[in-house]
Amino acid sequence: MPRTASTTRRSRFLRVVAAFAVLVALAGYLAVQYLSGYKGAPRCTVGSSDGGEGRTYELSPEQAANAATISAVGMTRGLPERAVTIALATAMQESALRNIDHGDRDSLGLFQQRPSQGWGTTEQIMDPVYSSGEFYEHLAEVPGYSRLPLTVAAQRVQKSGFPQAYAKHEPDATLLSAALTGRAPASLTCSLSTGKGAEAAAPGDAAEVRADLVRAFGKGVLPSAKSAGAASASTVSVPVRSEDEATSGRGWEFAHWAVARAGTLRIEEVSYDGRIWTSDTGWRTERGKSAADAVRMRLAQ
Repeated sequence: MPRTASTTRRSRFLRVVAAFAVLVALAGYLAVQYLSGYKGAPRCTVGSSDGGEGRTYELSPEQAANAATISAVGMTRGLPERAVTIALATAMQESALRNIDHGDRDSLGLFQQRPSQGWGTTEQIMDPVYSSGEFYEHLAEVPGYSRLPLTVAAQRVQKSGFPQAYAKHEPDATLLSAALTGRAPASLTCSLSTGKGAEAAAPGDAAEVRADLVRAFGKGVLPSAKSAGAASASTVSVPVRSEDEATSGRGWEFAHWAVARAGTLRIEEVSYDGRIWTSDTGWRTERGKSAADAVRMRLAQ
């Protein structure tokens, strides 16, 4: 039946009404999200520490936390930044920096290591500290690995069917390793606030933070209980000894680790060497407010 002018007008009117209803619903949704404190999906960004327009790399808090563990294990073993870059690029390709419990055949974890190939038990490989240590142990056995192309060094460890795939991750891995090893100050930040729900209000556990620090960086990272005095329930302080070589870099290594682990460990504030990080503001300068002798973490209460 041919359309009349009346039916055409009615159809147009209904479309306008439907579009208006969609706009009203969208406006209502945004208003609710704003009033509830919504700030978008949690994310971490690594880039230039001077606020320039250089390269940036975005990753989830889960990926950042795993990357921080990979870096901490490498640096604790006294390996160069190049080793960390190789490890990060490998994990980016193998698992997208996620500690996954599946893969090709019996491959598992960050580096897709296989229990059947002697990498360890399933439980061990699913431990990021263990799996990172195993990767570095094999990498250290590669003669001149730090001078080899990244794809060659990674392949000597992984024996992948697609060795050239590691190459595309080298720029991002280089950027991330510069931050996590402390060479690029205040270059890693995470935005974690998602609202005012019960999860956001969960308190941090200082004992858990200290235990994770020791697992990643070794027992010497924190002072002994006797010399540290009474432990605080709301803050964790990691000393940065003045006699350490490259003191500032070591401090930023701890500071960036804390930011990367802030979501899982409920760390609200990290301060070091005149800079303070929070999820809402990122890194900001406050000279005189934070010293260079320790990295301080304030936990959610």
